[in-house]
Amino acid sequence: MRRFFINASISDNMIIDGADARHIALVLRLAAGDTVLISGQDGRSGKAEIIQVSTDAVQLRLLELIDANTEPPIATWLVQGLAKGEKMDFIVQKAVELGVSGIIPAITEHCVVRYDLAKQADKVARWQKIAREAAKQCGRSYIPKIFPVTRLADVFTYHELTSASKIMLYEGQASQGLKQALTEANRQAYLLFIGPEGGFSPTEVDLCQENSVRIVTMGPRIMRTETAAVAALTAVMYECGDLGG
Repeated sequence: MRRFFINASISDNMIIDGADARHIALVLRLAAGDTVLISGQDGRSGKAEIIQVSTDAVQLRLLELIDANTEPPIATWLVQGLAKGEKMDFIVQKAVELGVSGIIPAITEHCVVRYDLAKQADKVARWQKIAREAAKQCGRSYIPKIFPVTRLADVFTYHELTSASKIMLYEGQASQGLKQALTEANRQAYLLFIGPEGGFSPTEVDLCQENSVRIVTMGPRIMRTETAAVAALTAVMYECGDLGG
């Protein structure tokens, strides 16, 4: 059964609009009487019957609420240094599949790509669309948020992230590994810092340490930024989440 997200809470009567409505009408060719799964902004999910279909809006009637929460028991945000080409698309897609709560595209000293404000907005909109499609594909109950492109120093101003255990993956000297940091932290929320192609600068490492970020290593091999992001999230979800069952 197909799953769709609505920008409202689950209720007796609901509407799917925009691109999803066109997809239902023109591609899936669903009709009145067909049933779909709906996930709302309130985190609840339900089975709904299609009442009426058009390319502008699909009207639904709630049949029953269902226990379909597929979210991990921990919250994990990814601060990802801007990567070039399609690497960011890949990182967003795979991070959502692994269970990330949100992604902050970060401007760092060694970023190869530089976007003006208009381009930043276009990229964030694209990455949010990728996150939405990935959430639908893998059966998430929630669409992770793609934050605006942010300078690294400004990440520490996000109040919703202050309670998270902060961890930076660094290819330079680090006093402990990721596994040890996760064991010692034993928290319900994590904020992972992943550098761009050129990694983090010593100045940025100092900045993070001043803001209570643990600097850790993932071993003796230097990973590409897209590999590091996926590997780090996988490790966190295995150690603290639900990836190991």
